[in-house]
Amino acid sequence: MGKPSKLVLPIHFEDYGGEQFERLVFAYHARTERWRSLEWYGQTGSDLGRDIWGVRENDTPQGESVCIQCANRRRVTFPKVQRDIDKLVRAPSGKPDRFRLVSGSSVSAKMRDRIKVHAKAISIFATDTWSGTEFEELLRARCESLLRRFVDGEEFPDAPDELREFSVSVSAVDDHERLGLMARAFYRPAFSTPIYHESSLPAFKQAITDTIQVLNTGVWQTRDGKEIGRLPSRHEMSDSAVKAKLHDVERSLVKLRTTFDNMVREGEIRPCGCDQPDCPVFHVSARAGQELTELRREVLRRFSEAYPAFQMPD
Repeated sequence: MGKPSKLVLPIHFEDYGGEQFERLVFAYHARTERWRSLEWYGQTGSDLGRDIWGVRENDTPQGESVCIQCANRRRVTFPKVQRDIDKLVRAPSGKPDRFRLVSGSSVSAKMRDRIKVHAKAISIFATDTWSGTEFEELLRARCESLLRRFVDGEEFPDAPDELREFSVSVSAVDDHERLGLMARAFYRPAFSTPIYHESSLPAFKQAITDTIQVLNTGVWQTRDGKEIGRLPSRHEMSDSAVKAKLHDVERSLVKLRTTFDNMVREGEIRPCGCDQPDCPVFHVSARAGQELTELRREVLRRFSEAYPAFQMPD
């Protein structure tokens, strides 16, 4: 006889206070993204429309600035979101590259469109809107351990530094969550930017090397060698089949890096010719671009086999 099915009840975020919800949103982002800085302003009471503000690592010199607004109320109204977006113009940090609304309740398609249109009107061109259901699914997929502690009533720290440390120190509960954390190593432009538009090919190679290091050791760092934290390595997986699939991912990454090096030696990838030693611009032949794209696609396909919930971000 098979095991009885288990009913997973939805989380009613509205039963929790706004500050508790902001702590969970902060902890989720600290645990699942690569940040150069991440601050929680909502606790100060004068957030200027920025509950959470961070600069996300994206292999560019400036990174991506992200404003995260939390809305844990039964109904999200557009005038409130509009005021929060408009406040960003007056904030000392200026307008972010990306605005993200995380709600504890449902958000209609019409509301999402209005938020996107208004943000674009003040030159914020990247927006994300997560309903409570979507946020819960992301938590279950990538941070089940944090969600369990939140629902069980465990108090999260109330200082940003302590909250960051807490979020990354909580142990993953199973291979699914371990893979969700490992997926952060693939959320970078080297795995998503079209090769023929790639403007920093040395960073491309470094990203591949860093990802190999994550898979083998769990050491997670910026491209200049600064350690961000620790992620699960392939050796920590409990399922032998998952371990084998991640080994295939690692071998595909090594093949991608080796092919890149060979193409540089053969002149298929060459400097732009400006004679600036630190210039990141390289010319890539059509053959090289196509082959690297196919090899990169193979890496992501193999990782998706190990972790079917994997999706590249926008």
